[in-house]
Amino acid sequence: MPDPSDLHSRAVVADAHNDLLCTVVPRAPQRWAGFFAERWLPQLRDGGVDVQVLPVFIDDVYRPEGALRQTLRMIECAHRIVAGNPDDVALCRDGAEIDSALETGRIAFVLALESAPGVADDVELLETLHRLGVRIASLAHFGRTPLGDGSAEDATGGRLTRRGVDALGLMERIGMIFDVSHLGVAGVEHVLELATRPVIATHSSARALRDHHRNLTDDQLIGIAATGGMVCVNFFAAYLHERDWSIDRLVDHLEHVASAIGVDRVGLGPDFVKEVFEETTPRCCEDPGGAAGDIGISTIGYLPGLEGPRGLPLVTEALLRRGWSEPDIRGVLGENLRALFHAELGRLAHARTTQGEKSVRSDP
Repeated sequence: MPDPSDLHSRAVVADAHNDLLCTVVPRAPQRWAGFFAERWLPQLRDGGVDVQVLPVFIDDVYRPEGALRQTLRMIECAHRIVAGNPDDVALCRDGAEIDSALETGRIAFVLALESAPGVADDVELLETLHRLGVRIASLAHFGRTPLGDGSAEDATGGRLTRRGVDALGLMERIGMIFDVSHLGVAGVEHVLELATRPVIATHSSARALRDHHRNLTDDQLIGIAATGGMVCVNFFAAYLHERDWSIDRLVDHLEHVASAIGVDRVGLGPDFVKEVFEETTPRCCEDPGGAAGDIGISTIGYLPGLEGPRGLPLVTEALLRRGWSEPDIRGVLGENLRALFHAELGRLAHARTTQGEKSVRSDP
């Protein structure tokens, strides 16, 4: 068996979802770059992270009136982190910039919107945020938004709204990847009906193994892969198993998704939230005692050793124990996501049927 540490150090490691900005932005702006360097950079380096998607998640206290202001503040935070740590991190807008960052030993940051409350139904603002570096976006969290329903609203059967359809079309035109994580089941189906470019689930696991509304059914997994997209498996313990919160259950989900759609469509979406909850609860994130996991914050469980980025080498070790091949491990660790980003990130759409025409056809 290859040495796990050596394999992990040689692999490109990509994390599709880490809410670390939620812990940085509450500090004074002059502390943003330094706090990141002190708190997060060592963790990312120890975990071997090469590509880090940075979601912009807006705390409830800012919604709705202050959501756009806080969205811009968090994006500015990311830019200042990069400006203050130029030898270690780079904000990347396309695959070439990711390649350049990795070649110079820097961690490639990719900005994402999580549920986009700052946009609401002003879909044109997605283009503004794209100019500021945002390259991935989802349209809902647990609840209802002007663009679609989150997974906790599955009982409504809500699809994308008319403006949600417009958002998908705009995102496809400008090269912003659509993220279906957190979107309700009918909304995911709607996106898969309309999508003409690859979509991603940045942090979702397999519903066949854990029947939770935050996970994806096999049909949804297959549909995402059919767009040319991929699924990045969530590490959040309550989404993996009711009681057995272990790395083996994580590997079960990775193996199930790989068996359903092919190992080249699988990545890592850890959703490391321990520090976020500790620093920002109750302000940041809806109460996991409700929609998120039917458990209270005081009893949230994390996979042993995988509470944060430092634990990522344990994933490599666990996959080797299961008999995974080195090429497949390297793909899941990050090469698959890097390939998707290289092909799609920031790439303008070719001329095709307009999403507006599709919008008319998709009306109920």
